[in-house]
Amino acid sequence: MTSLVENNAIAPNEPTPKGSKPRRSGSSYPFWFFLIPGIIFAVLFFAPTFASFYFSLTRWTLFTTTFIGFDNFALFFREPNLFQGLINTGIYATVTSGLKVVLGMGLAVLLTSQIVARGWLRSVVFFPVLVSTIGVGITFSVLMHPIDGLINQTLAFFGIQGPFWLTDPAWALLSVALVDVWKGVGLATVIYIAGIASIPQDYFEAARVDGAGPWSVFRSIIVPLARPATVTVIILSLIGGLRSFDLIWSMTRGGPGFVSDVIASVIYKQYQAGFYGLSTAGNVILFLLVTAIILPLSWFLNRKVAD
Repeated sequence: MTSLVENNAIAPNEPTPKGSKPRRSGSSYPFWFFLIPGIIFAVLFFAPTFASFYFSLTRWTLFTTTFIGFDNFALFFREPNLFQGLINTGIYATVTSGLKVVLGMGLAVLLTSQIVARGWLRSVVFFPVLVSTIGVGITFSVLMHPIDGLINQTLAFFGIQGPFWLTDPAWALLSVALVDVWKGVGLATVIYIAGIASIPQDYFEAARVDGAGPWSVFRSIIVPLARPATVTVIILSLIGGLRSFDLIWSMTRGGPGFVSDVIASVIYKQYQAGFYGLSTAGNVILFLLVTAIILPLSWFLNRKVAD
C-alpha cells in the first residue's frame, strides 16, 4: 500500500500534469488588507479628484451649478499674475528642494557619526517638522520684522544692516523659502539617516583598511549608496515646493505686490473673490502640472537607482 502511494505521488519538483489545475498556495486573506485601504483611498482621493474635474467645468456656488465647458481654463490662463506665479513656484520649489538635499545629507552624516548627545540632536533637528506651518509663519514674520525683529536686532549688534526680509521684493520669496527649509530639513535628515544606516558596515571597514579619509568615504560610499534616499528627498521636496501655499500666505500673502505669489496663492485669491469655478480650474491645472513634473522625474531617478 505504501509503495502504491509513493509511486502515484508527485514529487515536489515535478511539473504539474497537463490538464490539471495548479494548487493555490496560501490563503486569500491578504487580499482584504489591500481592499479596505483601497476603498478608503478611493473615497478620500479619487472621489474629490473627479469632483474637482467636474466643477472646474462649471460656474458654481453652494446652491447652483452651470456647465460652461473649458471657459474657466481659458480665463485662468489669462490671469495677469499667472506667469509671475509660475516663475516664483519654480524658483521656490528648486531652492527649497536643493537646500533640503544638501543640508539633509550633511546633517545626516553628522548625526550618524560618533558625537556627543547624538540622540538629542536628532530630536532637535526633527522638531520643526512637528510644528504647525501657520505657527511657524507667524513666528518668523515677527522675527523678520525689519526694525523690531530679533534677527535684524542681532545682526545690528554685530554692526550688520539686516535687509527688509518680507517687504523687500528682492528678499521676500527667498526669505519664505529659507523658513520652509528650516521647517522641512528635519524630515530630509531622517530619510538620509535611514539611508546611511542601511549601508553595510563592510564598506566602511574596507575603506578604513585602505586608508580612505572622511571625504573619500563620503564621496565614494555614502553619496552613491544613499542615492535611494536622495531620490525620495528630491521627490517629496519638489511636491511640497510646487504645492506650497500656507507658509507663503501666512508670511507675505503673495506680497509685496505680487512678487512672492505662487500658483497656489493665485488660486486662493480667485477663491476669495468668489470665482469658485475659476479657482477649481486652477487647482486642476496645478494638479496636472505637479503630475507632469513628478512622474517623469520619478521614473528617471528611480531608473538611475536601478542601474
